[in-house]
Amino acid sequence: MHNKQTRKTPNVSYRCSHKYARLIKRPKSLKNKMANILKNNLAQRVLVTGGAGFIGSATVNVLKTKGYDVVIADNLSKHASKTRNDVKFINTDLTKKENAEKAMSGIDYVIHLAAKIGGIGYFHKYPATIISENNQLNSAIFNAAVKNKIKRIVYISSSMVFENTNRYPSCEEDVKNIPPPTSAYGFSKLSGEKYCEAYHDEYGLNYTIIRPFNAYGINERPGTEIGYAHVIPDLIKKMLQGQYPLELLGDGKQTRCFTHVSDIAEGIIAAMEKKEGENNDFNISNEEEIQIIDLAKKLWELLKIEKPFKVKFTKSFKYDVRKRVPSVKKARDILGWQAKVKLEQGLKEVISWLKEEYEKKTLVEDV
Repeated sequence: MHNKQTRKTPNVSYRCSHKYARLIKRPKSLKNKMANILKNNLAQRVLVTGGAGFIGSATVNVLKTKGYDVVIADNLSKHASKTRNDVKFINTDLTKKENAEKAMSGIDYVIHLAAKIGGIGYFHKYPATIISENNQLNSAIFNAAVKNKIKRIVYISSSMVFENTNRYPSCEEDVKNIPPPTSAYGFSKLSGEKYCEAYHDEYGLNYTIIRPFNAYGINERPGTEIGYAHVIPDLIKKMLQGQYPLELLGDGKQTRCFTHVSDIAEGIIAAMEKKEGENNDFNISNEEEIQIIDLAKKLWELLKIEKPFKVKFTKSFKYDVRKRVPSVKKARDILGWQAKVKLEQGLKEVISWLKEEYEKKTLVEDV
């Protein structure tokens, strides 16, 4: 029988309008602080589940830069996933209880990114697979974290938990006051958030919930079918292949806030490091809202395509969110984090990389 604990959260109201700046402590000496951080980090071992994936790889890069001892656990299910030789790598199926427990031996913190994930087409085609395997992953991971006495689990959720919101910008507290996601993928990510709260309440497992919004950047591959990957690599692929007119799902008026993967990685680690991040949740996003039709125009211009911009609208999928705009005030004020990479800057980087991969015929597509 375990002693039931109540969740510990800072004694602050988390409404969008709340001022958090007083929670940020300024270091007396940045030089001394950085030396102490690096020294402390060397003694901390962090397991990144799904660490060979798109966001996982970027997160590992930042952890290594900050001096952490990093372990990756991944089953390399994505074709484009890569191992690396500068960290310990475990090729394993984390849905199995014994594998999860073994991977967490000697670990201090867990950043839990492993999940069945893809673009809108993917989660419409495989709803049962997504909800079943994500549940198996969460069950094995959270139980192993309790058994291994992990200091904190950082759970990477999704902006899809706001799938049915009508509140903009969407605040963290809105999750408890809006209808739950309709899609299996969105529901599976919200379920993971409930794992965080339940395992803290029953076992005292500390957690942080991160909700990234529309990640993009290099190393994210286009898909083999419509909507299998995310919109930016898919659109660039269509343009490089000369599709004309350019096909867009829906009417192009859907809006998103695209966030560079390096900014998301920095936000994940900032939340892990901050005491105020414990048993708390954060939206991690760029605040620049853009319609998909305007995104396509921008990519067209950056690729310097000579033909006039012309699109053909095609039928979208059942669960296509019309608007996705977060509030990031809480992350900015409590964590001292905000997105740094402007959208146009990030798009130029992605275009350059994908063009190079395409021209070398080395572009491996995700399935």
